Amino acid sequence: MSKSLLKLLFLFITAVPLLAQKKYGFDQVCERTSFQTSPPNISKALKTADSLYMSAQKPLDKVKSLLLSAELYHSAGEFKKSICYGENAHSLLSQIDDAEWFSRVNEFLAKEYRLVGLYERSRKYTLNGMETAKNISDSQKRGEVLGLLNQEMAYYEMEQGSYPDAVRYIELSLKFFGENNIKNDDRAVAASYQILGDVYFKLKDFAASETNYRKAESLLKEKCCILGLVYNGIGGIRLKQKNWKEAEIYLKKAENIADSSKSLKLKKAVYSNINDYYEGTGDGFKASLYAVKYVRAYDSLSARSHEVSFKNTEASAKANKKNTPISIIKNTAIVVLLISMIGIVVFFKVKQKKQRSKFRNIIRTQLKMISSRSEPLPLRTEHSDFSNISVEEVDDRVVGADKRRNDSLMTSETETKLLELLEEFEKGDLFNNKNMSLSFLAAELNTNTKYLSYVINQHKSADVKTYINRLRINYIVDKLINDEKYRQYKISILADECGFSSHSKFASVFKAVTDFSPSAYIKYLDAENQSDKNVHFPENN
Repeated sequence: MSKSLLKLLFLFITAVPLLAQKKYGFDQVCERTSFQTSPPNISKALKTADSLYMSAQKPLDKVKSLLLSAELYHSAGEFKKSICYGENAHSLLSQIDDAEWFSRVNEFLAKEYRLVGLYERSRKYTLNGMETAKNISDSQKRGEVLGLLNQEMAYYEMEQGSYPDAVRYIELSLKFFGENNIKNDDRAVAASYQILGDVYFKLKDFAASETNYRKAESLLKEKCCILGLVYNGIGGIRLKQKNWKEAEIYLKKAENIADSSKSLKLKKAVYSNINDYYEGTGDGFKASLYAVKYVRAYDSLSARSHEVSFKNTEASAKANKKNTPISIIKNTAIVVLLISMIGIVVFFKVKQKKQRSKFRNIIRTQLKMISSRSEPLPLRTEHSDFSNISVEEVDDRVVGADKRRNDSLMTSETETKLLELLEEFEKGDLFNNKNMSLSFLAAELNTNTKYLSYVINQHKSADVKTYINRLRINYIVDKLINDEKYRQYKISILADECGFSSHSKFASVFKAVTDFSPSAYIKYLDAENQSDKNVHFPENN
């Protein structure tokens, strides 16, 4: 093929998006491109969005094209890139005077940061968007944007456990959607009803919860993440009612949507409920399979949050290369600044590591002292349903275990072997399994409950439940000391992480083992680390 023909072909390929812009107009091309969200079309749509950005003359057009790219990356499940483009659009807002697009960019970033678990940052953008949205002149667009922003505030309040406030924000969102006759956006209204269903479920008002789930279901005509959450919510209600047959029907519908969805939030919620379903119906094998799926979704969600939090700035800088030419002087200044920041970070990381090591030794010494007590710690027990069974509630189930072994109980070789197996067990994290009990552990170690109960009582100075609970608390203590993100988690998440069935049970056992409440312990850790810090890196305004 001749060079002239190759040039002609190149010009034709690059001219197609630009010709389309001239034919349809900038806004029309943006709108047409935004619908190309199926996997085969996204790559083509992204190229069109890039050409729109390159041809944009006005700051507002640049904002629109950047937000279009951000939304396309969101549809592809690439949240790091979607946030990067959203932040680039946000950086141009000071150059425009358009309340609608200012609010839309803030609403988009609020949603993205919420989806990766950065709720405080999400709230910041939500409040910025709400303040500006009041100035949108078009009443229909104003109602749409304010409806979406009030949804985001409801999500935030739910995360904080402020359910009455969450209800108030959802009612406001429905009011804005209804007052302004929002058309062709049933999914946004359905999302409000779905969130309201979740809130009433948390409040244990299952009748009101199902009513709102049904309203959401009636508005959704095709499969989507919201419909998956609706089916999962109804399935969760049926689990509480122990209506296993209907629970299975709705959870299968939810799973069908979750398996093909990129939403980790949906996967996590659905797999958790299915795990509860199989525990309730006595199928331990399938329950364990879905427990693994739940943990994978949970870990992926945490990893995505961490990645976005610490790499967002780097990705944004890369995306901005095509936007802003940087001079040699600026490059030099940036390099010097980065080197200085790295030096500061390394210095304080070393100091923090030394401080943590010191504090860890103190805590472990305390734990050894506690473990050496001859009497088991008094632990509260209470009856609970199948989904909340945990080791702190399960008796040893060996009556009259003799603390002084007689020669006929087991050979010394068997006793030594069991001790070796227990040492291996302590190195892992199987003790965090919610199904853990004396019989469960005996089966795992291929022995009988009588032998196992004797060895634990004789050599660990505790009954089985006290022994397991100490391992669990030791595990979560190490996590809190070594990984700062664990200190940001709610106590209920920490409880779930190490196998406890409820916030209250975890808190009581934690205090019995460490002499601290979980919240006091976390505050103490933070105070210890903060005392050596002289430099702060505040969140971007």
